[in-house]
Amino acid sequence: MRAVGAAYRIRHAVQILRGAEEGDGPLRFRKTGRMREPFTLEGTHVRLEPLAPEHVDELVEAVGDDRDAYRYTWVPADRKSAMAYVEDAMAHAEAGDQVPFATRSVALGRIVGSTRFYELDRWDWATIDAAAPPEPLDNEVDLVSIGHTWLGPSGRRSPVNTEAKLLMLDYAFERWHARAVRIQTDARNDRSRTAITRIGCSLDGVLRSDRPAADGTVRDSAIFSMLATEWPAARLRLRDRLAR
Repeated sequence: MRAVGAAYRIRHAVQILRGAEEGDGPLRFRKTGRMREPFTLEGTHVRLEPLAPEHVDELVEAVGDDRDAYRYTWVPADRKSAMAYVEDAMAHAEAGDQVPFATRSVALGRIVGSTRFYELDRWDWATIDAAAPPEPLDNEVDLVSIGHTWLGPSGRRSPVNTEAKLLMLDYAFERWHARAVRIQTDARNDRSRTAITRIGCSLDGVLRSDRPAADGTVRDSAIFSMLATEWPAARLRLRDRLAR
C-alpha cells in the first residue's frame, strides 16, 4: 500500500499546483484493476521473468552478503523475507496494480535481482467538457512507474540494468501507449539519481518526508519522469550505449 499512498501524494501535489480539487476534472485517476497475463521481456543481456515462488532461493543468493549496498533500497534478507516479498508482489499482480519481475542475467544464467511496473493508472476522462476534443484513448495506461528495483553484486557494473530499463520503457510506451513513465528514488541516492538521468528521465521534483526509508529514517523521494514524446530519442541513446 506504500506505492498507492505515494501515488496519491504525487497526484494531490500536482492538483494543488494546478488549483484543482481532488477528484475534479481530467485529473481524476482510476486504477486499471485487473490482473494482466504474465509476460517475459528478453534482450541480449537480460531476461525479465514473471516473479514467482520458484525464484525465492535465487533471490536470496543474488542479494549477497553486503547489506550496506542496499542502504536506500529494501531487499529480502533471508529465505523467509524473500518468500514474503514474492507473495506480496504476486498479490499486487493479482490485484492488477503491479507487474513484478525476477531479473535474470543471460550471461550468468541466474537471477541477479528484481524490478517491476507499479502504479498503473488511467485517467478518468468522463468529466471533461463534452465540447472539448479528447486526447486519443487507445492507450491501456496513462501513467506507470518503474521501481522496486535492486541488483545483487553479480548484476552491477553490467549491461543488465540498462537493458532492463530499455525493455520496460519500450513495453510501457509501445505496447501500453503510456503517456509518461515515472521512476523515483531516495533523494540521497546520488548513484541512482545519476543512473535515472542517464536513461533520459527528467527530475520533476522532490517530495519531502514522503515515506519511511529503508534505513529507518524518513525519506525524501526524488521523482523523475519520461514522456512518450521523449522516448524515441532516449531509446536510440540506450541502444547506442548497449552496442558499445
